[in-house]
Order: sequence, then C-alpha cells, then structure tokens
Amino acid sequence: MSVLIVTGTSTDVGKTVVTAALAAAALAAGRSVAVCKPAQTGVAPGEPGDLAQVQRLGGVTRTLELARYPDPLAPDTAARRCGRPLLTLAETAAGIESLADADLTLVEGAGGLLVRLGDFTVLDLAQKLNAAVLVVAAAGLGTLNHSELTTRTLAASGVRCAGLVIGSWPAAPDLAAECNRDDLPAVTGVDVVGSIPAGAGGWESGDFALGAQRWFESSWTARYLG
Repeated sequence: MSVLIVTGTSTDVGKTVVTAALAAAALAAGRSVAVCKPAQTGVAPGEPGDLAQVQRLGGVTRTLELARYPDPLAPDTAARRCGRPLLTLAETAAGIESLADADLTLVEGAGGLLVRLGDFTVLDLAQKLNAAVLVVAAAGLGTLNHSELTTRTLAASGVRCAGLVIGSWPAAPDLAAECNRDDLPAVTGVDVVGSIPAGAGGWESGDFALGAQRWFESSWTARYLG
C-alpha cells in the first residue's frame, strides 16, 4: 500500500486543492487513486465537504470520510461539542488500509501536523502507517517559521517529509513570496516540489487536471505519483 499524507503548516493553506491536484496527476500517470479525509468539520450532514471538491477537481471516484462534525473547529473539539465519539488511531488506520488495493491512497489531514483528528494527530497517523508526509505551505509572510516548525517536528519524529508545496501561488507575487520560494528549502532542508496557482480551486475540472500535470516537479511526480 502506497500512502501519502497531506498536511499543512496551518489551516486554509490549500490542502484540499493540493490533494485534488495530486489525485489528478496520479490518475494521468495511469495509477488508481483513493482519497481519505478522516475528519471533516464545519460541514452539516448531506452538504458537500472537502472530498466533494477533490472528486470534482481531481477526478477521483473512490473516497472515504470517517467522521463529520458541524462546528468549524479542530476535530477533537468539534466531536466533544456535538457529543460524538472521538476518532481513534486504530479505526482511522484500518479505514485507510481498507483502500489498500488502490495504487495510491492520499490522506488529507485537518489544519496542521499536530491538530488532533481524534485521540491522535496527523503525526501519529504517519508514524502508525509508516507514511511520508507532504507539507502544504503558504506563500507569504510567516511561512518560513511555520514551515520550519513543521518540518523539524517531522524530522525529530522520524517521519519522512515528501516535500513542500505552495498551496496558493499568487498571479502577481510580492517580494515576500518571491523571497520565500528561494528561502524555504534553505531554512527547512526540504525541497519545494510544487506550487498551485491561486484560484485553481475554482477552475473547470478539465483545465485543473491538465494543470496538475505540470504543477509538481517531474522527478518528484515520478517517485511519488507515477
């Protein structure tokens, strides 16, 4: 089973769109793809969540959501507020392992690396599955600190970082964004392996799928997706 976990340096950095782009690029490379979102928050029952966007943009049809909570909070807090049981590490790992017949299983976390999805964090899940973690980072001010904190934690925990992806690269990047793109590898020791154009989440699925094939470094795509 090949599992790649997608986390962020914080919330709203573009994890869902990056996950969709990874799925589209892997499908274009001829691989079968499944996507798991262990915990979805801030979405009512019956409403489309992050996996619906991954399906629309990335073209993946096999998805798994293990828990959903209405409040837009960290999953463990949202679960307690609505009186539902917390997800456990064991049941989440088992759910992901149920997708093992796919060539590639993408797992989208919630928020950052140490946000609790239940009684565990994304970091705990990566250790349990022995999976690499791809870090989605912002382009602007603050991203160097957030990215280094995340990659240092991965390294200290013995979890392989698959790279950094800038989740929303502006059409007209300012000085901070331009400098950050050069400085991120220097401060983290991790390569920037892709970037997603700002607003790509609103594209038509066909245009998105074509774009996804060029948003990641080709050598990285061959290693992890192709």
